[in-house]
Amino acid sequence: MSRRQRSALRPARLRPADFLRLGGTGLRTRPLRVFLSALGIAIGVAAMVAVVGISSSSRAEVDRRLDALGTNMLRVAPGQAPDGTTTRLPQEAAAMIRRIGPVRQVAAVGEVKGAAVYRNRHIPAGRTGSVAVAAADPGLLPAVGGTVRIGRWLDPATQTYPAVVLGAQAARRLDVYTPGNRVWLGGQWFSLVGVLEPVALAPELDNSALVGRGAARTYLGFDGRPSTVYVRARDDRVGAVRAVLATTANPEKPSGVLVSRPSDALAAREATESTLTGLLLGLGSVALLVGGVGVGNTMVISVLERRPEIGLRRALGATSGQIRGQFVAESLLLSALGGLGGTVLGTAITAAFAAVRDWPTEVPLWATAAGVGVTLAIGALAGLYPAVRAGRLAPTQALAGP
Repeated sequence: MSRRQRSALRPARLRPADFLRLGGTGLRTRPLRVFLSALGIAIGVAAMVAVVGISSSSRAEVDRRLDALGTNMLRVAPGQAPDGTTTRLPQEAAAMIRRIGPVRQVAAVGEVKGAAVYRNRHIPAGRTGSVAVAAADPGLLPAVGGTVRIGRWLDPATQTYPAVVLGAQAARRLDVYTPGNRVWLGGQWFSLVGVLEPVALAPELDNSALVGRGAARTYLGFDGRPSTVYVRARDDRVGAVRAVLATTANPEKPSGVLVSRPSDALAAREATESTLTGLLLGLGSVALLVGGVGVGNTMVISVLERRPEIGLRRALGATSGQIRGQFVAESLLLSALGGLGGTVLGTAITAAFAAVRDWPTEVPLWATAAGVGVTLAIGALAGLYPAVRAGRLAPTQALAGP
């Protein structure tokens, strides 16, 4: 046999584009089955992308809130003495804290013991909805980063008169929102002047009825002792201020003073949500694995149904490698369809959820790339066995049918 005859008998070489064209032709012949198999992959990818995207958007929202509220606020509150009793901050605690050089703002809140607030004087005693009554400094709102939703904050005029500002939760429980309405507080009428938005760095204020210190002394018998002091320090000196706050606030019993950084609580909540994200990612991976099994099942059935086609191609000179390449290409295309569809769906779910919660939308690029990459890997593995099985079929065996 001459060299020209031998070269004429060699099988034609197929380029990657040829394999993709053959794979696409195989998929177009079974559109419904292809759609259902790709849907299984898409659901798994969408679940993973949405979980990562929602988690990232949540972290972005926490970072945005911290940037707006600041991480330089410290909270000083009474703790427990060595004998187990609850300590009390001295009346001069706020004034002494103001003497610390890097401190920029100080505001105190004092619990008014024995005072209760009701919607009106006909409410039975004790049914207060757990709303606390506290005396507040005029500079409390800027110190804690709070804002007024309705009405206004306590000013020098209303500090000494029976006026009250309700926290967001307190207003909801008392069902009082309109400035000018009166509430029964400490056995007499107080006029509502404002309602606050929820205070992220001081959530204890959300369920409080806040009155001026002068009014608290005059009408409620307030003793002037602060129960909580909020401190704003220079950003670069927060650690140094925190180290001396307990000794400064209560020199006699510094061990009975609790100093905390409210922004740390938001960071801890973010860490908790990250743990939940890991669990949801695991569930998404299971869904993706199920989708991969569906792709493998589709390809095995395809090999069984297309035995005559495989036999004809082998009889016409197609090699085992080319048959394997065709079926692997089909599996990869099927997985790519599911991966791209799932990525788009997961991104859309993230954007919709973030829009409803008024969060910034953030879907990490690595999540979308990983979603498509993992689906391609699963597609290659799922299609490998059917492709090898198809490549081993002899032309006569394949043409003979099942």
